[in-house]
Amino acid sequence: MSTVLITGAATGIGNLTAKALARAGHRVYASMRVPAGRNAPRAQELRDFAAARDVDIRIVELDVASQESADAAVRTVIADSGDLDVVIHNAGHLLVGYVEAFTAEELAHLIDVNTLGVQRLNRAALPHLRGRGRGTLLYVGSTTSVTTPPFLGPYVVSKTAMDSLALVTSYEVSQFGIETVIVMPGAFTEGTDHFPKAGRATDTAVAEAYKSLDPLVDRNEEATAGLFTPGTSADPVVVAEEITRILALPYGERPFRSVVDLTNSTVEQANAAVTEARTDFVRRMGFGEVLELRRA
Repeated sequence: MSTVLITGAATGIGNLTAKALARAGHRVYASMRVPAGRNAPRAQELRDFAAARDVDIRIVELDVASQESADAAVRTVIADSGDLDVVIHNAGHLLVGYVEAFTAEELAHLIDVNTLGVQRLNRAALPHLRGRGRGTLLYVGSTTSVTTPPFLGPYVVSKTAMDSLALVTSYEVSQFGIETVIVMPGAFTEGTDHFPKAGRATDTAVAEAYKSLDPLVDRNEEATAGLFTPGTSADPVVVAEEITRILALPYGERPFRSVVDLTNSTVEQANAAVTEARTDFVRRMGFGEVLELRRA
């Protein structure tokens, strides 16, 4: 079994995934901000879960907005366990509202968390993974990079950028035995704090100019729920189960992408078309080797 570091494990998909992986026998380092402070109850809940089931979940502090924090978290994991096999990029935040009403600084902050946080942790973990000649980077992306729903503009931008970052990074790290997996959850209306804790734009004057669209924004969550076939349980535990299934597959045989979507979208077909075009382009450039995992 693997030693896994996962970000954003205090709540939602990250929390569910930490528990699912631990139950499957992995050693899980569940990271979150200030586990001795505001997240202390959530950190303790994970410890209690692990103790009650005799599984291995260890809490580590990690703020993806800080390179120092990312570096320290990776050092802690390696010092404590002696190794690191899998990095799961899960931490993220949601903004809801009109694009114009968000300042550039607000967009930059969301990109800093949802996209650049990935880069910081990769920079912290990749020297170790390259040195051992194998490992897995697993990114929890989003189907919004394909479906592009309205009124979630900053989030869509940040997750699309994260997806592209994961993709171009995969070309390079594949040549050092490091595989990439991008899991793309669809919308989930329960079991996460995304909608309840979503941020809003601070420029209320601009937001007021769009007030005729407020009824559409107000029913965003209702509209999302309407995408599901009646009777479907929109529980994000299915994402945790898919991540667990993928990591149970042999190294080198894990899928590059996996869509976990219950909203009857056509994201898989879109992914297939884009992958075909990208693969053809890269191969015609003469760089086909970066599309394949080079095992040590």
